[in-house]
Amino acid sequence: MQLAKFAAIAALTLSPVGLVHAAITAQEAARLGVDLTPLGGEKAGNAAGTIPAWEGGLSSPAKAGFPAFASPGRAPDPFAADKPQFKITAANMTQYADRLTEGDKALLRQYKDTFFMNVYPTRRTAASPQRIYDATKQIATTAQLAPGGNGVVGAAEGIPFPIPKSGLEAFWNHVLRYRADIAQREIGQAAVLQSGSYNMVKFHDEFYVAYSMQNAREADLKNVILYFIQETIAPARVAGEILLVHETLDQSKENRRAWVYNPGQRRVRRAPDVAFDNPGTASDGLRTADQFDMYNGSPERYDWKLVGKKEMFVPYNAYKLHWAKTKPNDVIRPLHINQDLARYELHRVWVVEATTKAGQRHLYKRRTLYFDEDSWQIVAVDCYDNRDQLWRVQEGHGINYYNVPTFWTTMELTYDLAERRYLALGFEERVDHSYDFGIQRTLADYTPAVLQSRGTR
Repeated sequence: MQLAKFAAIAALTLSPVGLVHAAITAQEAARLGVDLTPLGGEKAGNAAGTIPAWEGGLSSPAKAGFPAFASPGRAPDPFAADKPQFKITAANMTQYADRLTEGDKALLRQYKDTFFMNVYPTRRTAASPQRIYDATKQIATTAQLAPGGNGVVGAAEGIPFPIPKSGLEAFWNHVLRYRADIAQREIGQAAVLQSGSYNMVKFHDEFYVAYSMQNAREADLKNVILYFIQETIAPARVAGEILLVHETLDQSKENRRAWVYNPGQRRVRRAPDVAFDNPGTASDGLRTADQFDMYNGSPERYDWKLVGKKEMFVPYNAYKLHWAKTKPNDVIRPLHINQDLARYELHRVWVVEATTKAGQRHLYKRRTLYFDEDSWQIVAVDCYDNRDQLWRVQEGHGINYYNVPTFWTTMELTYDLAERRYLALGFEERVDHSYDFGIQRTLADYTPAVLQSRGTR
């Protein structure tokens, strides 16, 4: 569906944010699961037949064609036999220009001899548990933006705005999308030099997604949607630092709370700088704190405009990058990753423009974000500097972890066009340390006091 068909919706975002509070009507909500997917995407394929209809996604290992497998465990590639339909290069990119992000156009131009995009058949694999679909329909008529748009009220468990009418609503759908109930992972992050050399930093992450728990209620959340712990485990020079974040639902009431355990000092301190454009953890200055998970935290420094929905080539079903036998040296190349392992597909995405508000500042003056209609996962971001020049390009290479099921990134890339370097987050070097969705945790495991006891040196 083209942008023109959403002009009326996009025009609503020009109104002051404080006036955009209305939930959708019961008649609109009735479309969910009928002509719209349960999360608000278009069920039907496109007229050209290049985007198929959504038929439930990969909702189980059996539907993906595999027997059940234990968690943790790597999700096998259901599409290993797929071949690219065509390749986009610098030489032919004008043929596909209207379906390319500005970021991918820049990568094709800048690295014209080595960067390309293999386009595969479109597979609409995104799926969530049935209870998330039920909750989405239930809260669709009650969810509203908090005053100023810096939070959500009247919502829990489901996607709050399945039929978005503003850029802020699309933003909150990404923040509150279903990822899992509780999960842990061990992943590597590589800051890659122009030569292709890199140092790997390894993290142990844990997520307790209170908002998405079964039968979650807004009153019981105590305004916290997510509890997150990240422990740096390698290399030795930075190992032992632990970050704890309590992410809030209505940030107009309370900003996120964060603490850091410093192994050198053996103490826990508040960490208010874990937000916005402060440097991301161990990122060598290649991403900001709010670029983790493609975008996280408060939207308060930007004006958000819903441009509309568009068919675009985006990273999707990146099982080759997720494969247990794919090692860092298979992926990492000078200037960009090994594009033979990247998979792009044609999908409908919501396009949102975020521009810094008058009186606010951010390292990125402007961002263009692309939200997958089937999952609300951000799949790409174009980041502009204060001269309005495209500076950094983000790609979110996602898969359906169909044993849950949930659609989530398996690798996040941030390309710095000026420095000709990039950051890659998501290396899972051990097959038994992929996402583990079966761990047992309670809220007592995510208190500042726990950081002190978890400290190892």
